[in-house]
Order: sequence, then C-alpha cells, then structure tokens
Amino acid sequence: MKKTFSILSIITLLIFSNLSIHSCGSREDTVSCFPSNPINVTLNLNLPAYYALNQVGGWVYINEQQSGTKGLIVVRASDNSFKAYDRNAPHICPDSNTTLEVQDNIRIVCPKDNAQWILLTGQPTAVANVQPKTYLYNYDPSGKILNIYY
Repeated sequence: MKKTFSILSIITLLIFSNLSIHSCGSREDTVSCFPSNPINVTLNLNLPAYYALNQVGGWVYINEQQSGTKGLIVVRASDNSFKAYDRNAPHICPDSNTTLEVQDNIRIVCPKDNAQWILLTGQPTAVANVQPKTYLYNYDPSGKILNIYY
C-alpha cells in the first residue's frame, strides 16, 4: 500500500512539474508567447519623418508593413549604432495594454505594469528582467539608409 502511494505521488509530481515547465516556459530574450513576425523595414534618414534618427538619442515609432505586430521603436544609440526594439513587451504575453511607449525621451515603458527600460541601451530598470526584443540592422552612412530585419 505504501509503495503504491509513493509511486502515485511521484507520477503526480512529475506530471505537474512537466505541465508547469511547459506552460510557463520562456525563451532567453522574451516570454514564450511573444509573436514572431518577419521584420524588413528600410528607412531613408534624409526624409523628414526620420530626421530625429540623425542625432544620438533621437527616436521614432515605425508602424509600416513588415514592422512586427505592434511596430518598432528605433533609436540612434551612438554616432555609428542604432537600436530597433519591438513594441511588444518582452516579459508578458501581448494584449491591448502591452505596447511599449517612449516617455520623456529617456525610457521605454509598458503601460500594463509600468515595466521600464533605458531607451539608449534597453537595460531594464523596473519590473522586467529582460531587455526589449531587438532586431538586426544595416546602415549605409553615405546614403543615410537604415535597413532593419529579422
């Protein structure tokens, strides 16, 4: 009787452990329910809509086709580098209140839980422990063409 109870207890524990691990699993950089959409955006920084990206600290929202499910936040991080963040909060599953926003030109905020990140680096400062999802880019300084892709 004791042996049967022990075996049943172990099996039950293994089942619940397995369910917990797979239902709350996360990838290294985002929660497991984070949408994965193709990103392919080309920005001409000579155009007025993107002038802010010609100076360090300048940023813009991108809501064009192939810019993810909620768009991108693109910021000029230094003279030679950019950050292209997904606007989906990386630490919680997407819903209507999880679109990241820039506040005071220095931080990114999730309106749902007030998670915050430094705009120039993506470093988390409150609530979340992961950085916003970032995308690769190529920049041609001679033509001022920025291509963001995934």
